[in-house]
Order: sequence, then C-alpha cells, then structure tokens
Amino acid sequence: MLSKRIIPCLDIRNGRVVKGTNFEGVRDVDDPVELARYYNNAGADELVFYDITASVEQRGLFTNILTKVASEIFIPLTVGGGINEVEDFERVLRCGADKVSVNSGAIKNKYLISNAAKKYGSQCIVLSIDAKRVDGKFKVCTMGGRTITDIDLIEWAKEGETLGAGEIVLNSIDTDGVKNGFDLPMLEQLCNAVKIPVIASGGAGTEQDFKILFEKVQGVDAGLAASIFHYKQVSIPNLKNYLSENGISVRL
Repeated sequence: MLSKRIIPCLDIRNGRVVKGTNFEGVRDVDDPVELARYYNNAGADELVFYDITASVEQRGLFTNILTKVASEIFIPLTVGGGINEVEDFERVLRCGADKVSVNSGAIKNKYLISNAAKKYGSQCIVLSIDAKRVDGKFKVCTMGGRTITDIDLIEWAKEGETLGAGEIVLNSIDTDGVKNGFDLPMLEQLCNAVKIPVIASGGAGTEQDFKILFEKVQGVDAGLAASIFHYKQVSIPNLKNYLSENGISVRL
C-alpha cells in the first residue's frame, strides 16, 4: 500500500503567505521562507507554492521568493502561478521546483500540458483544478477561482490525464477554508474517473477530516491544507501519528 501524503500549501501574494475562505477575504499569514523551513522540519511529505495572483495580474511568478524557499527545503516542491508557456516550466524548474502546476494556462491552451510533458516528463506536470458546484454540476473555475467556466470537472480531468498530466490537485472552492471537511462527493467522482494520483485540497479543519478523507475516498493519494497548518491548529507530526494509529499508511 502506498503511503498517503500530507502536503502544506503556501499561497503567495505580494511576497507573503496569505489565506482566505472560499477564495475570498484573503489575509496575511507569514513569511514564505520561514514557513517552508518549518514544514521541511515538521515532516511534510511535499510542499506546494502557489503565486495566487500571477495569472490575474498577467505576470511571471515571483522567482526570487521561490528560489529562497527551494533553498530551505529537502522535500519535493510543486510550484504554480502564471504558468502559460513551456518556457515558464524551465524558469520555475531552474529555481528549484520539482513539479510544476498548471491551471488557467492549461485551460487557455490544453496543449501546454502535452508539450511540457514531452519535454520534462509527466511526473513533472501537475494539473491543478479549481472547481465548484453550479446547478448541481461540478464546473471548472479560472483566475484563482474568480471566473466560472462551462467546463465540466470530470471531462477536463480525464482530458488532462490523456494529455500527459502526472497528477491532479483538486481544489474545491465550496469547501476552501471552511474547515468542515474535504469535498468527498467531488473527490470520489474524480478518483473514479482518472488513474493518476489525486491530491485533495479545500476543507480540512481537524485531524479527523484527513482520516475520513483517506477512509471514504480510497483513491485519493494525498491531503493538502493551508491555514490549519499555518496557525498550528493541526501539527503534521501529530496528524501522521493519528493516521497511523488508525490504520492509514503514512511516512513517519
């Protein structure tokens, strides 16, 4: 059995880690370099770094901050924000990223996924999908959740897999920052539709939420969270011990 991964996420705006609820009400949290160092030492399996306003502001990702973060950690680092061209992959990977996350850029040009996969390998390509319920259906959102498209979540995920994405991060806007648990129905549909690893994001509030996630949606490979780790509401060592004691395989 593959171990389930626990992944903290750094949402970066203006060089600082920030967090909101349902992608709104964003507030300042901490320095990204300090937090990255903390998570590296706390036993996180990976770290995700999102420059959350790069696409909206139509600019490149903050590579100076990324380089500092990458120099502080020895765990895999996934980076996203403003990835619109294959050249953006090269720039981010040179700064120390292990994997590159694409979202809005891939929706604008789906062949960004296949072109990058051919050059760098599928293991390097993460398809990040922001989705929410619209009239009972799961729809994909762009621009950091600001724009709702008519794209169906499941169809887009299946196409992304076919194009060469190595894993998918599903961010449920409906549960983001609410801390009432992960979006299990959305995740279950996704995991049933694709064969590549799926990372669940949005909704974690307690250790039990991770236990429920891994027990109820066995196809999910990792749980990602931000504020509960940032504010020390849940510590990664305690979470991993709790999951292990409940029969869930994690790296201790």
